Amino acid sequence: MERFVLASANPHKAQEIAAILVDIDLLPRPTDVADVDETDDTLEGNARLKAFALVNATGLPAIADDTGLEVDELGGAPGVYSARYAGADATYADNVCKLHEAMIGASTRTARFRTVALAGFPDGTEIIGHGVIEGVIADDPTGDGGFGYDPLFIPTDGDGRTFAEMTLDEKERISHRGRAFRALAAGLRNRG
Repeated sequence: MERFVLASANPHKAQEIAAILVDIDLLPRPTDVADVDETDDTLEGNARLKAFALVNATGLPAIADDTGLEVDELGGAPGVYSARYAGADATYADNVCKLHEAMIGASTRTARFRTVALAGFPDGTEIIGHGVIEGVIADDPTGDGGFGYDPLFIPTDGDGRTFAEMTLDEKERISHRGRAFRALAAGLRNRG
C-alpha cells in the first residue's frame, strides 16, 4: 500500500478523504510542517503549492486539495478565497454569515463547489483529480453536519437538503470533494 502525507490538518476534510482513498496509507501532516500560504489565484495552483511543500519537507508523496465555492450572483466569489472570504482568520461561521448576508435579496442563487485534488511525488510528477457539483445557495443556513459552507449549499444532485443535513456517506457520494478524490484515486490506480 502506497503511503502519502495528507496536507490537510482539517479533521472533517481528512475524514472525507480517508473514506474515499481506502487503498492508500494516509499519514497526517507532521506537526512541525507549517501551513502553506495559498498565494496562487487558482485552486490547482494552491493544491500544488501545498502538496509539493509536503513532498519537499518529508521526501514522501503528498496529497493536497483546494476547494472554492463559486456563487453566480457574486461573480464567482468567494471562489479561490472561500476559506478566507470573511477575513484571514475567519471561522466557518464567519464565512457562512458573510455569504448569507451577501445573498439577501439575490435574484440568482445558483452556485457550484469546485475541488482540485493533487498528488505530488518526489520526482516532481503529479496526478490531478477535478470535481464539481452544481447547486443553489439556501435562503438560510440549515443543518448541523459537515463544515464550511455546507449549511448554505443545496446540491442539484441531491434531494433538496443542504450538505449539512446529509450524513457523511450521503454527502461523499455526490460532493465535489468526493468526485475529485475518486478521480484522483483512478489516476493513482492507472499510474501503476
